[in-house]
Amino acid sequence: MCGIVGYTGRKQAAPILLEGLSRLEYRGYDSAGIAVRNADEEPVVIKAKGRLKVLSEKTNNGESVIGTCGIGHTRWATHGEPSETNAHPHVSDDMNVVGVHNGIIENYRELRERLEKRGYTFYSETDTEIAIKVVDFHYKKYKEPIKAISSAVRQMRGSYAFAIMFKDRPEEIYAARKDSPLVLGIRDDETYLASDVPAILKYTRTVYYINNDEIARLTKGDVHIYNLDEEEVYEEPVQIEWDADAAEKGGYEHFMMKEIHEQPKAVRDTLHSVIKDGKVDLSETGITDEMLKNAKELVFVACGSAYHVSMVAKYVIEDLARIPVRIDLASEFRYSRPLLKKDSLVIVISQSGETADSLAALREAKSQGIPTLGIVNVVGSSIARESNHVLYTLAGPEIAVATTKAYSAQLAACYALALALAKVNGTITDEYYDTLVQDLDSLPEKIQTILDDKERLQWFSSQYANIQDAFFIGRGIDYAISMEGSLKLKEISYVHSEAYAAGELKHGTISLIENGTLVFGIVTQQHLYEKTLSNLVEVKSRGGYICGLTNYGNFKIEETSDFTIYIPPVDSHFTTSLAVIPLQLIAYYISVSKGLDVDKPRNLAKSVTVE
Repeated sequence: MCGIVGYTGRKQAAPILLEGLSRLEYRGYDSAGIAVRNADEEPVVIKAKGRLKVLSEKTNNGESVIGTCGIGHTRWATHGEPSETNAHPHVSDDMNVVGVHNGIIENYRELRERLEKRGYTFYSETDTEIAIKVVDFHYKKYKEPIKAISSAVRQMRGSYAFAIMFKDRPEEIYAARKDSPLVLGIRDDETYLASDVPAILKYTRTVYYINNDEIARLTKGDVHIYNLDEEEVYEEPVQIEWDADAAEKGGYEHFMMKEIHEQPKAVRDTLHSVIKDGKVDLSETGITDEMLKNAKELVFVACGSAYHVSMVAKYVIEDLARIPVRIDLASEFRYSRPLLKKDSLVIVISQSGETADSLAALREAKSQGIPTLGIVNVVGSSIARESNHVLYTLAGPEIAVATTKAYSAQLAACYALALALAKVNGTITDEYYDTLVQDLDSLPEKIQTILDDKERLQWFSSQYANIQDAFFIGRGIDYAISMEGSLKLKEISYVHSEAYAAGELKHGTISLIENGTLVFGIVTQQHLYEKTLSNLVEVKSRGGYICGLTNYGNFKIEETSDFTIYIPPVDSHFTTSLAVIPLQLIAYYISVSKGLDVDKPRNLAKSVTVE
């Protein structure tokens, strides 16, 4: 959730730290700070409450802080209010240890009591200050950084990613992680550290992902990694394929709009990675036809938009492959003592591959001996490394908090999985299979068609910039579309929005409809046209203003709809990929009309790495 950066090398560290932190602003934060060392001198620690620009102004964009080794952090308040005092980096009383931390130390009260008995005092309300002083205690005891960190983290319960500097170890940074992402990068005689790749992509594409319960020592141009037994281990470096320009706005006003327009490419690249010569080929994931045939139940586990992808996948897979599909919220999964069958396949979907709840669900499934498939966007992420099999979505870096292209790439991956299951189980004809593959191949072009006609949606959105409430209704796949459309609207425009299965309206919700209430009616499933249209008539009769979204040719909806959006024809199983585009654009335009921070909505973070 928070952002970490670190650098040791020949250049001035502070400008690099601030640049890296600026590329992690999408993660959400309320304060920021840096600590920089100039050779043997004591670290200079500077903090600021609020946006990163406040810290930049304090340091003259980093130019006024001299030193070639440093760490930085953007904090999202968990323990203690947002303030300079609670901001990271945190220090031991004698500046012996300086560090930053992502995650939550669950037993911080117990650790604090132990330290107080040993004479330690505390200036902040944070669990991080306590953790840094635990490291300090062990360093004073053992005089060796790796042993001190290993001993300290063994006493901590919870999740963490640490970047730490020791007073008598100039030009060195130490890192440790458990359940919170951390990536190390090297180039020539420079070494970088960050909680996510975009922070260091400008400087290097050669990175190391350290595993859970590992500690790293960073020196100029070199990295050494150790396990908790202080034994050195070797991790293979990974080459990041993303173009550095992919993390730039590229002339768009916001990252979200840029990423909305990148969806044709994200869908095309993802599909082409698994469709070869007109056939779905999952061999690179390690999943065989025999495994697919033996899977008698699929269990999707995800959060947020990825959960909505899972809802679509359930409808598509059950209809095409006739295999039972269950979907679970990752945050509920392991606490429900899940009953999993040995012939199940658990599929975990996550953009970052670091989502804490999803990662915990993955581990729960593996602990029961159930095979797992991760659908993730980040190579080398925790879910990618820990899943038995992994299907990568090729969306590239997604910076805006509200997901768009990662969502669409996940849909594409699930469509391909559905076709592979249907093919191996013989539940569709070869002719229909070929038709479906052709329809998948047409999705990028059809998405582009919708994007090319977005001005009409901009006009509609401007008329409803001041709405207080909105509802989205649909049946079947259209209900899943409604869930994502509603989420997009509420998370970036702060409009109260709810999605309902259309048939549930009469069970209470319709009492909320009054004159002028905006209702989005999603009607893309031909066999459900009449049922959903009858629900829209009910809404209309109570004064609701209806925005209908349907396929080209379903002109009957105009008898009820006040404003109609049409999407190009495609097989009904794949309409989500087209229908979601106008809903993303409407949410974006309403947010812009209200003058809100589209890319960084309040109280939200891109990667939710704590429970």
